[in-house]
Amino acid sequence: MAKHRFGWALGFWLAGALVSKALALGLPGAAAPGLPIMPVVAFGDEGRQDPAAFAKSRGLDLKALKRATAASGLVTCGAAQGAGQLTLANDVITTAAHVFYDEHGRLRAGSDHCQFLVVVGHELVMTMIDVRSIQAGAHDPYGQSPARDWAVARLLRPVDGITPYGVGKALAGASVRFASRGSVDWRQRSDLAMQQCALRQTLDAAPDGAREVAFDCDAGKGASGGALLDARGNGLVAVFVGFRSATPNTPQPFSPEHYNFAVTVEGAFRRAILTAAGVDGTEVGAIGR
Repeated sequence: MAKHRFGWALGFWLAGALVSKALALGLPGAAAPGLPIMPVVAFGDEGRQDPAAFAKSRGLDLKALKRATAASGLVTCGAAQGAGQLTLANDVITTAAHVFYDEHGRLRAGSDHCQFLVVVGHELVMTMIDVRSIQAGAHDPYGQSPARDWAVARLLRPVDGITPYGVGKALAGASVRFASRGSVDWRQRSDLAMQQCALRQTLDAAPDGAREVAFDCDAGKGASGGALLDARGNGLVAVFVGFRSATPNTPQPFSPEHYNFAVTVEGAFRRAILTAAGVDGTEVGAIGR
């Protein structure tokens, strides 16, 4: 049986078992010369597109698409970088728990070194994250089921000029729109990558109601916590967490030995978003944009 490589899609550089934090994270550009290539799990020819190409290929209005995806940004916490997005409120972000917590279950940094970065118009805006507000499926995500690898946090101030994502439902086999910044192999890491693909089977379920689901969009390291939206891009249904593959970096058909996975916005994850945003749970059916 082929040996699977399992990975969380965090913005660290890995060489065997060695973890190097020497690379400046934040908003770096292309990979520095000589550093090892990061795992990128893809399923054929490059499927990700920038917003202009995505809009053209699907007959969408580019300006409207950019407005609709403006909520996607980056999360940096200490030496780690992942993706995240404004969700339901302009001061609430969603991401993966391992963006905030390390392999030992320790918070990676305090509020003075945890930031959310997002593009507002043509300006890069950085807002500090209140780490005391973090709600997570697990504070030791590396030792738990990926179905617990979710986090919700409040910003110290709201980000004006952006419409947050709503929340939707993760349906088996449903088309999803992956919109994420941060992949180390994707142009400038701050650039948005988009792709339309599908949710596949449920892999695991946490007692709190969230599920680990496989999906077949291309994804790379650094995009942990990125948004899987519903087919029309209106509601957040899951966040990208990691990959399992016998051959990372080599495109292969989607299979039990080669896939990306995410955690669904359900159960405690969904309730944490509603609580942070101050939304009454009875309004859940109307949430969206």
